[in-house]
Amino acid sequence: QVQLVESGGGLVQPGGSLRLSCVASGRTFALYVMAWFRQAPGKEREFVAAIRWSGGTTYYADSVKGRFTISRDNAKNTVYLQMNRLGPEDTAVYYCAAAPRFVRVSSEVEYDYWGQGTQVTVSS
Repeated sequence: QVQLVESGGGLVQPGGSLRLSCVASGRTFALYVMAWFRQAPGKEREFVAAIRWSGGTTYYADSVKGRFTISRDNAKNTVYLQMNRLGPEDTAVYYCAAAPRFVRVSSEVEYDYWGQGTQVTVSS
């Protein structure tokens, strides 16, 4: 089993930045892909970004390309999501997810492990 704990959410003004963290514990040696998804009120959960645990290949949703950066620190078993130029459309609960094999990164059903989520609110 793998446990994921997110942190770093909060209230930020439009145009601002936040960095989310996701710490993995448990069978972390088995991880292959880690990702961030988000769910806005009244909407379905959507893919944001993903990273391969080994090698660091990254994947992004078109809506966040150029604004968000996913990275990882293998020594700390932590994945980060640096979010810049935030807008109200980025308001959502952000979830960390992990899979022990390569998956279709944008498909939430492919991920085995999920964190509890962290709220990001972009508002003036």
